[in-house]
Amino acid sequence: MGVIAGLVQYCSRQFVRTFLDQKRYLLFITGFRNTLIISLAAALIGIVIGVLVATVKVYNQQTGRYKLLNKGFGAYVAVVRGTPLAVQLLIMAYIIIPSNNYIMIACVAFGLNSGAYVSEVIRAGIGAVDVGQMEAALSLGLTRSIAMRRVILPQAVKNILPALCNEFIAIIKETSIVGLIAIVDLTRASDIVRSRTAEAYFPLLSIALIYFLLVAGLTRLTGILEKRLARSDRS
Repeated sequence: MGVIAGLVQYCSRQFVRTFLDQKRYLLFITGFRNTLIISLAAALIGIVIGVLVATVKVYNQQTGRYKLLNKGFGAYVAVVRGTPLAVQLLIMAYIIIPSNNYIMIACVAFGLNSGAYVSEVIRAGIGAVDVGQMEAALSLGLTRSIAMRRVILPQAVKNILPALCNEFIAIIKETSIVGLIAIVDLTRASDIVRSRTAEAYFPLLSIALIYFLLVAGLTRLTGILEKRLARSDRS
């Protein structure tokens, strides 16, 4: 009983030092907010870029047009997928956009990185749509761009939604590196608190739990979405 009481007392003391003393819980709240802002903004930017890049690639494959633009997008995807995200973030912060608005810089860097991967997901989703759908749309008098927007993309979205959800999960976990450019995210908040209290137990385990709950919740939602899409396919 003495050991258990001592352990409880120790945990209580460390909990107070980590979260309550000097209102350190505010650091974790700020970190959680910044993590969500960067993740959501990067996901939106990535989807926009991904749709643009994938559409150009598909058009080029089908019609042979936009060759120069297709090569440029191909180089962009190759560079992003071939270099570490941390390096891309540092280049964006200290070379391309030398600004003090580090959250905006992180949103752009993560969005560009996500866009390269999302473009391949969307391109695969478009490729999974039966080619007869485009031919039928063209035979009805629709232009290729309208057919892509109104016929092909809505069907492709159904195929790629689970993959996009998984990409959002990956973005949330990858934001743990934004402390490299002095942004207080969850990981950076734990580092700051750990440096002030000289204790690692509560700061690190608490953010690990927060990340886990976020990812577990999104994974659960992705599973529900996949089941509903599968059920609609069978019907």
